[in-house]
Amino acid sequence: MANNNVNGKVVLIAGGAKNLGGLLSRNFAAKGARLVIHYNSAGTQPDAEKTLAAVQAAGAEAFLFQGDLTRPGNIITLFDAATSRFGGIDIAINTVGKVLKKPIADTTEAEYDSMSDINSKAAYFFIQEAGKKLNDNGKICTIVTSLLAAYTGLYSTYEGMKAPVEHFTRAASKEFGSRGISVTAVAPGPMDTPFFYGQESEDAVAYHKSASALGGLTDIKDIAPLVEFLVTDGWWITGQTIFANGGYTTR
Repeated sequence: MANNNVNGKVVLIAGGAKNLGGLLSRNFAAKGARLVIHYNSAGTQPDAEKTLAAVQAAGAEAFLFQGDLTRPGNIITLFDAATSRFGGIDIAINTVGKVLKKPIADTTEAEYDSMSDINSKAAYFFIQEAGKKLNDNGKICTIVTSLLAAYTGLYSTYEGMKAPVEHFTRAASKEFGSRGISVTAVAPGPMDTPFFYGQESEDAVAYHKSASALGGLTDIKDIAPLVEFLVTDGWWITGQTIFANGGYTTR
């Protein structure tokens, strides 16, 4: 059933400390949700603590969970912690990802394995655990990339390791649908966050800004409302990857 009211609902956000995840945490807190905010490592802890303080200031119940989600055991512990604290989980959103811009000829096995673990493996076991632990009529959403529809070099391990998430999403939507659980993926264009700039030269940034039909990079403020819609009133959209990028790529 459609329901845009998240007041009292439990929302678990992987990568919920900063950038898009941080904005989603704040937005859900303002609407009365209870939050589980995951972050990866000690390097992200200051951002996680700032976000926790902000959501608590908005009156939300929330707690932090640190863990490397490339280890499925940590995903199980994350969902178990949420269930133990709040009694159940209604919405699970995974914003975790890693970009590598590198020619195929120069990519090492270690880089390939890392990109696979972060962008594919973690996403798979996050969806798996969400399917096991979410309340009936729950919602699952994963952030992927608009490069899935691009014809380009240099991002082979990023777009290649995000691509399986489309298939995970379709399969999970079929398998979990009988419980009213919708499963979606959102594919933003290059977002105006530190996540993007670390890989790009000034010329490349200028190109990406010019490539979208509507002009400029993707703003996280244009992605957060779409994710929020898909996990509330937009629940009837399931098994789909939604491209939201201002006309950067399409298919």
